Amino acid sequence: MNIVRDALLGLAVADALGVPVEFQSREALAENPVIGMRGYGTYSQPAGTWSDDSSLTFCLAESLLQGFDLANMAQKFVDWSNARIWTPYGTVFDIGITTREAMEVLEDILTTGDHEALLYLHQEADEMSNGNGSLMRILPLLFYLKDQPADTWFETTWRVSALTHGHIRAAVACWYYLRMAWHLWQNKDKRAAHLEVRTEARELFKKHNISFSEQRIFSRVVEHNISFLPSSEIQSAGYVMHSLEAALWCLLRYNTYEETVLAAVNLGHDTDTTAAIVGGLAGILYGADAIPSEWQNQLARLPDVLQLCDDVYARWLK
Repeated sequence: MNIVRDALLGLAVADALGVPVEFQSREALAENPVIGMRGYGTYSQPAGTWSDDSSLTFCLAESLLQGFDLANMAQKFVDWSNARIWTPYGTVFDIGITTREAMEVLEDILTTGDHEALLYLHQEADEMSNGNGSLMRILPLLFYLKDQPADTWFETTWRVSALTHGHIRAAVACWYYLRMAWHLWQNKDKRAAHLEVRTEARELFKKHNISFSEQRIFSRVVEHNISFLPSSEIQSAGYVMHSLEAALWCLLRYNTYEETVLAAVNLGHDTDTTAAIVGGLAGILYGADAIPSEWQNQLARLPDVLQLCDDVYARWLK
């Protein structure tokens, strides 16, 4: 068993399923649903091409091979944005506005050598910094945090989130996701994991004096079982809360990797990111062997991805 392969392959395959239909509406996908790998859709890329979701996930994973170093993470992200590392075919074809702006800030910090500034990015973020661009790539941090006390996870997660998305809401969403991944890893029961994280979130709110207005924003994933909601109440755009809610909804309602990630893609709109986020969780829950082999075999740079997974496993889990 290689939990890193489970998680990162689960994420990247789901991402690639969503790339060709990004921005399509739910109604359009209901008429022509995604049932497998497609190519040459929204971005005219071959089947199996992953997006910035996987690219930045791989960058974070590769950085963690050197230990926990925000400057190294920032450098990896900037190198990707300049198409030097972890692109599927040598070009960057999909990057969000907030992420693009963050890359410029990171490059300036790295150029001046003021690495200490990376520690304070979260203090400078406003409410507009709540896209899903940190949630989509936070999963490799799980393998570093696993040996850390649970009450330290949030501060560390916030600093890594803040490299691109610094608002506390994005950080809480990332923390929630990582804790969900952790509990899935430990007991493989998705409903028990969901209950555990909901309890932990209430404790987090108290410990970190998170405002009631922010707590209310998380009420559907903390105070309620979101899987009971109809699909009409689940949104799937690029807002971090939409992505977190949609991912949890798909995970809790469907019972195989294939069903889960296809449900996420067919919600429409930010198809690759919604699928990538839940794909990482579904990979952990069901294992890489549950990912259809024909999907895995079409994945861009599969040997490189597998080697990275094995390197991270050797670094943090052996």
